[in-house]
Amino acid sequence: MLPYYFQLINITVYAIIVLFFLFATAISFHENENKATLLFLLTGFFIFCVMYFLIFLNPFKKHEILLVLDAFIFIVFIVLFAPYKGKYKLGADKPKIQFDERDTIFSRKDLVPGSELFEAYYHQNPKNKKPDDEFRKKPGLLSPNATKYEIQSFSAANANFKAVQLLKSGIDGEINKTVGVFDEIVMQKFILNWIKKLGAHNVGITELKSYHLYHTKGRGETYNKKVINVHKYAIAFTVEMDKEMMDAAPDGPTVMESSQQYLNAGIIAVQVAGFIRELGYEAKAHIDGNYDLICPLVARDAGLGEIGRMGLLMTPKLGPRVRIAVITTNLPLPFKPTQRESSTIHFCEICKKCADNCPSKAISFERRTLTDNGLRWKIDSESCYNYWCIVGTDCGKCIQVCPFSHPNNIIHNFIRWGIKNNEIFRHLALKLDDFYYGRKPKKQIVNWMN
Repeated sequence: MLPYYFQLINITVYAIIVLFFLFATAISFHENENKATLLFLLTGFFIFCVMYFLIFLNPFKKHEILLVLDAFIFIVFIVLFAPYKGKYKLGADKPKIQFDERDTIFSRKDLVPGSELFEAYYHQNPKNKKPDDEFRKKPGLLSPNATKYEIQSFSAANANFKAVQLLKSGIDGEINKTVGVFDEIVMQKFILNWIKKLGAHNVGITELKSYHLYHTKGRGETYNKKVINVHKYAIAFTVEMDKEMMDAAPDGPTVMESSQQYLNAGIIAVQVAGFIRELGYEAKAHIDGNYDLICPLVARDAGLGEIGRMGLLMTPKLGPRVRIAVITTNLPLPFKPTQRESSTIHFCEICKKCADNCPSKAISFERRTLTDNGLRWKIDSESCYNYWCIVGTDCGKCIQVCPFSHPNNIIHNFIRWGIKNNEIFRHLALKLDDFYYGRKPKKQIVNWMN
């Protein structure tokens, strides 16, 4: 029999490990992750059996085996959790030029064949004509003829997008001529806290830069107009997209949820912009279909995340499972420049799970490349949108499979902390995510819709 104190130490250590896996089992069961639930349970049971065999049965009648095992666990713990972020560098990822909104796929899809604007755009950009002709042959986003069409979620998404358009009258407006007197720091805290109170997941402030802005508008009646924005500050915030809905990607519930959060973000942005104008300062809301700027770039510089391999904002606790809105203003807003985080980009560098699962093969497997638009991964937007026009949804498969998209809870946040803290842990976390959740996770059924 082992000495009492030695037994107690080992029982405590292994009990903590077993309890971790049992807790992970319960969380996975709650998340409807059947494969992960089973594998976490089996892992915990295996560790328990090994623990019981070595500590209580002790068939070898020696302490050395347990000592070696304890030393191994201690070394692994140090290697995985010691602060070691590695030498990965973000590089020059700030654009040197301004983007033209007319070149975005969402602007090009609105061009009416045969119209003056249609002919003028493709005369200046003939390389875009062939890929754009391809998606125009397909049924289209939210079309009843799309392969993923079903009436409930498609109709709900259409209603959401129409509701977003109703917000258009509130994105800008009349300014109260009486400027209020207030403490700038107190007002900044109030606005940030209020935005969260209204339903935002996270919020940040940054100084508005020229590369945040489009140089020319490309949507609706503002088409061809130069972007003039004299505001100094930008407030960026994210809203969460429901995990269960996004796990149905690329089926209808994903576009239903995506459109719902565009609407929710739009309501918050319009409401807060109106509040700032009531204070006597200029403010404009930038929401779906009405952007003067590129929301992910603003949100990144406001400290809300990094732009990952899939071209979306990767937030620390929800990954890309968010929608973004921005408010620009000349209201004085004290803020501190945020510290950029390289660990997220390094994880995207080694992960490639979104590229593996992209149905349209629009996501690159290669390293980031340096262009006038900065060091970034280039997304094949034509292939991506072409797939949208086939299935009728905005897909969301890359969001579903991203390891950062797991729910915001203690287990997943512990893994996120390890990814941020230690380079070696990132490689292990990726392998474990593939093992427990699958390299190519299957879409889930949204139970409440049935």
